[in-house]
Amino acid sequence: MKFRLQRQSRKQKKGIIPRVHIKIHNGQFEIMGMGAWHSYWRDPYHLLLTIPWLGFLLLACIFYVVINAFFAFAYLLGGDCIANAQPGSFSDAFFFSVQTLASIGYGAMYPKTTYANIIVTIEAMIGVVGIAVMTGLAFARFSRPTARVIFSRVAVITLHEGVPTLIFRTANQRRNMILEAQMRMYLMRDEITVEGYSMRRIYDLKLLRNQTPNFSLSWLVMHIIDESSPLYGMTAELLTHTNTLLMVSVSGIDETVAQIVHARHSYGANEILWNSRFVDIMHHTPDGNRYVDYNHFHDVLPVDEVS
Repeated sequence: MKFRLQRQSRKQKKGIIPRVHIKIHNGQFEIMGMGAWHSYWRDPYHLLLTIPWLGFLLLACIFYVVINAFFAFAYLLGGDCIANAQPGSFSDAFFFSVQTLASIGYGAMYPKTTYANIIVTIEAMIGVVGIAVMTGLAFARFSRPTARVIFSRVAVITLHEGVPTLIFRTANQRRNMILEAQMRMYLMRDEITVEGYSMRRIYDLKLLRNQTPNFSLSWLVMHIIDESSPLYGMTAELLTHTNTLLMVSVSGIDETVAQIVHARHSYGANEILWNSRFVDIMHHTPDGNRYVDYNHFHDVLPVDEVS
């Protein structure tokens, strides 16, 4: 017991969180604070990548002012060490630091003692590294690949080719091509093992078509519910009782930036509708062409109302 307590105290010194709060909502286990930018305060790099742009710019400004104020005080400690600057003037020392850090060099003020030249050397090195770091962070924020993929708000279970089928649809909002797009679907639910232990199981759901060479418009994703499917024999009540959750993800190569993009979505038990079908969004024009009407992308109808 004594050894275990010592190990816990060491972990606490390292900053390991002793508790992780989890909330169950619609079958989804939500880790409190997960994905929020402020949850990365122990990891400055991820914090600066995930914080909103306004916060990033504000932190950059604060850092810039603080570092120049620090060197301004350092110059003041050297006495009258800056030529053409008023002795003891914080503003002159501060703006001299700004010129040094940014390598502006107007020439009106310059170091005139060995002490001042040493501080200038240190500040110049920090300025070079700081500019490189800020440039890298800004580039990393701009260059992060993102996918603008929309998923239907609900999934449906209905007959397709006479077989019960789980269906949802997705679309590419950018109107460009996502090449070699791949779709994956997982089912998560609570189960009791033979030994009586409760555990969260994850199943891979086989899709009727899990990839497409170019994902540009809409994609109707289907999973056939047969004897091999984890959904076989399930009802709406059982889905709710077992905290069932469907996780779907799509990934592919964005042809515009030639980078891999991905998107994900989840469907809880109350977002899976039975005996319903999606409203058709593919229509024909009088001249024989086709168009997609995304105004009804999320709309469904009960099977008995489908003509």
